[in-house]
Amino acid sequence: MATGLDRAGLAFRQDYFGDPAGWAALVRLLQDIFGIDIDPLQQLGGPDASSMPFGWFDAEGELAANLSAFALPFVLNGRIVHAAGLQSGAVRPPWRGRGLYRDLTAKALDWCERRGFEAVILYTDKPSLYEPYGFRAMPLHRYVGTAPAPAIDGATAARPLLPANAEDLALLQMLLKARSPVSTTLSVTANAAMFLINTQLDADVRISFLEDCQAVIAWKMDGTGRFSLLDVVAAEIPSLAAILGGLDIASATVEVLFRPDKLGWTGAPQPFEGGTTLMLRGLGDDAPHFPAMLSPMADF
Repeated sequence: MATGLDRAGLAFRQDYFGDPAGWAALVRLLQDIFGIDIDPLQQLGGPDASSMPFGWFDAEGELAANLSAFALPFVLNGRIVHAAGLQSGAVRPPWRGRGLYRDLTAKALDWCERRGFEAVILYTDKPSLYEPYGFRAMPLHRYVGTAPAPAIDGATAARPLLPANAEDLALLQMLLKARSPVSTTLSVTANAAMFLINTQLDADVRISFLEDCQAVIAWKMDGTGRFSLLDVVAAEIPSLAAILGGLDIASATVEVLFRPDKLGWTGAPQPFEGGTTLMLRGLGDDAPHFPAMLSPMADF
């Protein structure tokens, strides 16, 4: 147990996502602390099956503090890393300063080590909080450049996918299970739960299906007409020209929020200022061989 832990009035629990009351307590915690609602995930297939939450509950069943771990294999420089992710870290204000979060971090990292994960990653806006545990920040880069001419040779027009629609959800889940990494430099290999909840957390994200390519495209269009490509879910990643053709978009410039090494297009890497920092624990000094970032649809 972590030094300086004050657990008075609290009870420790783990693995409570299968308990409706435990899940509801996490939903309330994240809503109250961050203003985000993860409850729609229950209608989108539920949380990742590998998830292991750790929490301190008060006598009324409210979560005072939570941190969740889950399996998150990702590609780094061409190889799959057996990794875990940490997410949903939060402590209610009345319970801060009692060592609860240090205790949960130690428990989660111990769980990861006992299961043989070779690395752990997380997003945070407080990098210094995790540096004492061996985490280091990874610089993130997006790619920006002139858009290629859309490939429109007889392509079937894309159609919107609505995850709230049962048939669209089933199609999306099938493609997520069979997806290829979107980049060989840095990308997740399986992140269905995160992709699905991120379709609900950002109202500007559009999800389209390119039937000819059997590909799902997550994208945005800003007020200046610039096309932003967030993610591609497919067994074989189509070219950027094919994506623009299927979406019937003739944008002057393109922003790709991952390394576009599979898109048949090259842009200029630019530092990505997203408000949070991606941190990595393990793997020694390994870092992406090229400027890169994880897709925002894998953000957790």
